[in-house]
Amino acid sequence: MIDRRDPPLQPVGRVVATEQKPATPHQFHFWTANETTIGIGAIVRVEAAGEAPGKGEGGRVVWGVVTDACAYSDLATPLHDVVGAEGDPARAAASPTARQEIRLWTAAVLRQTPEEPLQPVPLGGVHLATDADVAQALRMDAYLGGAEPRGIPVGLYTSGGLEAPVYLDADFLLGPEAAHLNISGVSGLATKTSAVEFLLGSIFEHFPRQKGRVAAVCFNVKGPDLCFLDQAGALEEEDRRRYGRLGVPATPFERVRYYAPFKSDGVNLNTLRTHAALVGAVEPLVWGLGEVLDYAEVLLNRDDIDAKADAFIDFLSDRVVDREFDDGFGGTHRVVMFADLERLFRAIFDGLELAGGTGRSDTWRTHHIATIRKVRNRLSNISTRAKGLVTDDGPSSDLPWGRFEDRTVYVVDVANVDPLGQDLVFARIVSKLREHLERRDLGVDAVVVFVDELNKYAPADGPETYVKKMLLDISERGRYLGLVLFGAEQFRSQVHRRVVGNAGTLVFGRMDSDELATPGYQVLSPATKIKLATLPIGELMVRHPHFTQPIFVRFPRPVVLRGRDGVERFPPATDLPFEDAVVRQLVKLDARVRPNPVKDLIADRREEDVRRALALTRQSRPQDAFAHFKKLLGGRVAAAPLPVRESVPPLNPISDEPY
Repeated sequence: MIDRRDPPLQPVGRVVATEQKPATPHQFHFWTANETTIGIGAIVRVEAAGEAPGKGEGGRVVWGVVTDACAYSDLATPLHDVVGAEGDPARAAASPTARQEIRLWTAAVLRQTPEEPLQPVPLGGVHLATDADVAQALRMDAYLGGAEPRGIPVGLYTSGGLEAPVYLDADFLLGPEAAHLNISGVSGLATKTSAVEFLLGSIFEHFPRQKGRVAAVCFNVKGPDLCFLDQAGALEEEDRRRYGRLGVPATPFERVRYYAPFKSDGVNLNTLRTHAALVGAVEPLVWGLGEVLDYAEVLLNRDDIDAKADAFIDFLSDRVVDREFDDGFGGTHRVVMFADLERLFRAIFDGLELAGGTGRSDTWRTHHIATIRKVRNRLSNISTRAKGLVTDDGPSSDLPWGRFEDRTVYVVDVANVDPLGQDLVFARIVSKLREHLERRDLGVDAVVVFVDELNKYAPADGPETYVKKMLLDISERGRYLGLVLFGAEQFRSQVHRRVVGNAGTLVFGRMDSDELATPGYQVLSPATKIKLATLPIGELMVRHPHFTQPIFVRFPRPVVLRGRDGVERFPPATDLPFEDAVVRQLVKLDARVRPNPVKDLIADRREEDVRRALALTRQSRPQDAFAHFKKLLGGRVAAAPLPVRESVPPLNPISDEPY
C-alpha cells in the first residue's frame, strides 16, 4: 500500500456540469479515465480552474466523497450494438473500432473552503485526497491540533492508494458535547465485538489525560465473546503495521477484572473462563436481599404486580429490611437475607391464621393477605430462578464501587444466566454507575458501558420495561454524567429509535439487504448500500457529527484472543466436587492453603454453613485464610449485617420527544 502524503501533481478527473447533471453546493459529478483507482467511498479534492494544485488561494476548494458511479458509450440504445454485431456477441469483440467509454462519478460534498458564501462546486480538476485532505475534509483538523488534541483513532481510510488515519472527536464520542456509539451488522460477519474491542483499546491510549480517568464495563451476554480480553491472539504483520499507523499498542488489555455468578451449587463459577490458568482472575458476583429488593420492578412480572404490591415492597424496603421489626404477633425480626424474610412471612401467615376469629385475619399492617402472598411468591421465585447470582443466606460479593481504576475493563459474564438474572445484573450495575457518577465518587470520570443485543434489551416495540427505561435514560442524559453507552445489534431498525437516535457516532458493518430496505437507510445511495451489503470483515462505515457524509474505514484485527479461539486454547474445566471447589476458592485467597486440612474441616458440615463461611472469608480477605475460615466454622455462622443501604434515586421523567 502506497502512502501518498504529497499532493498529486496531476488531476485524476475533472468536474462536469450539464443541464441534466448540474453541480450543486452538496453534490457534483466528474469523469475519469477508464483505468482509475477511484471507487465508491473515495475522498477527492476539487480546485477551481487556474489554481495551483494544493493551493487554492483566492479560489474555492471542495472535498467530496464518491457515492455513485456509471459508465456509458456513444450508443443511443442497446439495439444499435446488437445490430452492429448482427446479433452475435462474438462479432462485437472483433469490431474494427472500439467504442468510446467514459466513467462518470457522483460525489457528495464533505466540506468547502471558504465556507461562506456557500456556492456550487466549481468546474475544476479532481485530485485524489492526501492525508491532509482527509483531515480537512472530515473536519478533523479542529480537534487534532492545538495544545490539547482529543482525537480517538477509529480506523484507516484506504482508497486510491492512500492509507490515512481517521479520528473521532473525544468530546463527541464520550461527552459532553455528544456521546454514545451504536454499531449494527449481521451476526458473525459484521465484526461488531471486534470493532468495540479495538475502539476501547484506542480510547484507553488516546483519551486526553486532562479530561480525567476512564474505564469500561462490558456485559458478556453470549458465549465466550469477552472472556479472554487479557490474552494475546494471533496477529498478522499487516495488522501490526496498521496498529502502528494508528498509534495504538498491539497488546491485550493490561487491566481486566472479571465477574461471574456462581452456579446453583454456590461454589463453581458460572462462566466459560474456568480453565485452571485463568479462573483465579474471576471474582464471584453474588447479591442478597439488600441488593435485590431495590430492583424488584425489574424482577417482578408487571402483569401480576399492581400498585398494592408495589406499596408492600416499598414498606419492606423502608420499614423492615435491616431493622429491628415487631411483626405484631409477639415476635421480633431482623431481616437481612432472603431466609430471614421467609421467616417473617411465615410468622405473618401463622399470626393471621390464629387471629381468624377477630375478623381481621385478612389484613396485616393495612396490606391484604393476598398481596402479601403474591409478593412472597414472586420474591421466593427470584432466588430460585437466579440461584447462584442471588443468595438466600450468604453475604454479597459485588463490583468495587468507589474504587474503579483508570483504563480498566470490568467484564460481567452473564452469558449462562437466566434472562431474569441478566435483567437484574444490567439494571443494578447501570443504576449504581449512575449514582456514583452523580456523586463523583466512582473512582473514574467516565465509564463506557458496552451492551450487545440491543434488539432484546431496547426493542422498538413491546412493553416499557425497567431495562428499556434505563437505556433511554443513559442515551438521553448519560453524557452529562460521563456515562456512555456503546450498543450493538443486528437490526438497527428494530431498536428503540430514541436509543439509536441519541448515539452521536454510528458504525455499520456488513448489513442484511432486507435491513437496508427499511426507511432508516433511504439517505444512502444505491451504490453505498451495495457496498454495505458486501463489506469484508474488518471494514466499517462510520457516521460522526464532524463528518457530513458516511466514511468507510478499515480497522486492524483485535490483538486479544477471540472467544472461540480462547475456548480451544483454554478449555473450560468441568465442575469440581463441592470440597474441591471450596479448596480452590481458599487457595485463590491464600496460596499456602493445603487441600486435605480443608476437606477434613468441612467433612461433616452443612453445605450452607460452609458457603456462608467461605463468602465471609472472601469478603474480609484475611492474611491467613484457612485460620479465618476455620474460626467461622467453629460454631454456627451468623449472618453478616448488610451495609447501610442508600436509596436509589428515581429515573428522571422521560419525555415523549425523540431527542
